[in-house]
Amino acid sequence: MTAKTPVDLWFDPFCPYAWATSRWLLEVEKVRPIEPRWHLMSLFVLNEGKDVPDDYRELVGRAQQLVRVVAAAQQKYGDQVTGPLYTELGTRLHNGRMSKRPHLLRQTAEEALEAAGLDRKLADAMESEEYEDAIRASHDEGMALVGQEVGTPVIRVGPNAFFGPVITRIPRGDEAGRLWDGVLLVTAFEDFFELKRSRTREVSFD
Repeated sequence: MTAKTPVDLWFDPFCPYAWATSRWLLEVEKVRPIEPRWHLMSLFVLNEGKDVPDDYRELVGRAQQLVRVVAAAQQKYGDQVTGPLYTELGTRLHNGRMSKRPHLLRQTAEEALEAAGLDRKLADAMESEEYEDAIRASHDEGMALVGQEVGTPVIRVGPNAFFGPVITRIPRGDEAGRLWDGVLLVTAFEDFFELKRSRTREVSFD
């Protein structure tokens, strides 16, 4: 058997672009010998002290509640639950559009925990600051790889780390593998730093 290459991804559960990238990574796993590993970062921490609109600051404050739930699950069960819980949260938040209904975040968290086989009471972490140090440590680990000018997701493959890719559609099959090959090709060049164009489409999770 071909040894699998560990691929680390830092995410905030609330970010739709991180969700699309994470689902792409699972597609890549089907056609390339990689092993995704999941780590928390925080849009709330990322935007501390930055001049952002009040409504966005409120949004990332709500998002931090779900980051805390994942951190609580990691502490109780171990890192191996991170991926399954992220899948359950993201499916509800993004595919199910629950991110548009913030008054139901507690229900979303409880349902995701139960579906992942975890204790529903971990949703209590939404209102706790007990896990902030662990969240910040994970966040800082990811950001240290790529600098403070970017956001989520961050990916690391061996010594190679980068922000993104930001995609608005999830590639499947061979297309997912070809995109992976291309991303690795350009980001492995140590003098490559940026390639960008304006987004003209809304993100889709179909």
